[in-house]
Amino acid sequence: MKTLLLLLMLALPCWAAELNTNFVAAIHRVETGGRVGKILGDNGKALGPLQIHKVCWQDAVEFDKSLSGAYSDCERLDYSIKIMTAYLNRYARKAIVSNDYETLARVWNGGPNGTAKSATITYWHKVRANMKL
Repeated sequence: MKTLLLLLMLALPCWAAELNTNFVAAIHRVETGGRVGKILGDNGKALGPLQIHKVCWQDAVEFDKSLSGAYSDCERLDYSIKIMTAYLNRYARKAIVSNDYETLARVWNGGPNGTAKSATITYWHKVRANMKL
């Protein structure tokens, strides 16, 4: 699994700051227990192994014009990682570069202002517990 995540991340646009594979794997475990495929969550509003909402997908695709495809492609782990990477590069690039995993987790869970939402603290604790530090 770790090798697959590393290979997928090497295919990112050259401008994108790369996400730590351990962090990505922790998000994957928290969101879907590491499952892949057409996984619907949040009452059908989130899709795939990283539980991506359509508005998040639209935001990422708007930011990274090289991303093509349809929202349904979020069923695939490789595509979901690209969407998450673009989204976090848009809203939390400094956190990627500085390995600020708390900020990254909270923005991923709560949107661009996720660090201001107390509800994202519990999510961060779950991600941290799933990271192999």
